[in-house]
Amino acid sequence: MEDMGKVAKACGCPLYWKGPLFCGAGGERTGAVSVHKFVAMWRKVLQTCHDAAARFLHLLASPGCPYLVQDDFVPFLQDVVNTHPGLAFLKEASEFHSRYITTVIQRIFYTVNRSWSGRITCAELRRSTFLQNVALLEEEADINQLTEYFSYEHFYVIYCKFWELDTDHDLLIDSQDLARHNDHAISTKMIERIFSGAVTRGRKVQKEGKLSYADFVWFLISEEDKKTPTSIEYWFRCMDLDGDGALSMFELEYFYEEQCRRLDSMAIEALPFEDCLCQMLDLVKPQSEGKITLHDLKKCKLANVFFDTFFNIEKYLDHEQKEQVSLLRESESEGPELSDWEKYAAEEYDILVAEEAAGEPWEDGYEAELSPVDQKLCALRSPLAQRPFFEAPSALGAVELYEYECGDDHLQPS
Repeated sequence: MEDMGKVAKACGCPLYWKGPLFCGAGGERTGAVSVHKFVAMWRKVLQTCHDAAARFLHLLASPGCPYLVQDDFVPFLQDVVNTHPGLAFLKEASEFHSRYITTVIQRIFYTVNRSWSGRITCAELRRSTFLQNVALLEEEADINQLTEYFSYEHFYVIYCKFWELDTDHDLLIDSQDLARHNDHAISTKMIERIFSGAVTRGRKVQKEGKLSYADFVWFLISEEDKKTPTSIEYWFRCMDLDGDGALSMFELEYFYEEQCRRLDSMAIEALPFEDCLCQMLDLVKPQSEGKITLHDLKKCKLANVFFDTFFNIEKYLDHEQKEQVSLLRESESEGPELSDWEKYAAEEYDILVAEEAAGEPWEDGYEAELSPVDQKLCALRSPLAQRPFFEAPSALGAVELYEYECGDDHLQPS
């Protein structure tokens, strides 16, 4: 395996294809690959797979399988953890490997698997930026610069948020745990919908009224950035009570009613539903009168304002303080603007590091600035991190997120 980097480059592949190439030639079973076996395998790949996406899928998938499932990514990501310079500090914290890998896999499926099927096809790989990000692993020594999938800092924020809610540390949270997120900002009706199975995967976990860590990754990213296609689909599924593919005025009133009650309890006068509805229809401009479709919301540049109005009291009040004109200007600003998720993750990571540093007394009495590696090691050694999270080394299988077939209620992307 140590030699496969050179072999990958000789094959004209990005460096971090080395793991898939090694496994594709049977290396994980025997510990080594002969030149004859490797050349035969690679020749077959070149003959049958005509672009990078087809080759990558062929190398990772089970023999003859035309799609990728979650477990297919584990050996590839384990190699990234073992050998990427930006994750070198994790060598002495092997119990964190499976947590990081689980998070990255959820982020891959969140962004790439546009059909919500739990199976990534070749077409989905081609349409995504995933393979470009795999190639960037070689060029970028700081893994945190790869914010779309691989950032360790993003993982750490998600993990810490889950850990705060999972008070009994059984790796599952119930509706009461989730309701505590962000100081009870999300309405109880929406919490119920999340646990209804509208957006969760594992039937076993769903039956017990629990949310797995993997499901929480989807929740947190969707909650903090409601402008992406996946997050719009996520919240649309939750609000579409009857699953008919459109939000009726009844469904909007169902969620808004609780917002009004909560505003009243805060001594804030709520807009009557009719007035709120007029505002939201002006915002979304639906194609058909009397209903809002997924397509309508994806065209609307302020889907986050729409969703927050109906189930997130904190963010609703934030939006109310800003005029819609300024919100629209924010959403239309040109240039490589940070996404809402990237802003949130950066802010939260800084807070976590500051809290961690504050908990470490300095011998000389002066505050010293920790290097990024020291920050992470410090965090890994904290009491929070010392508790077992996943059974190392590979408890990913216990997550059981995508072990089901999508039924008739499956939402087709517009």
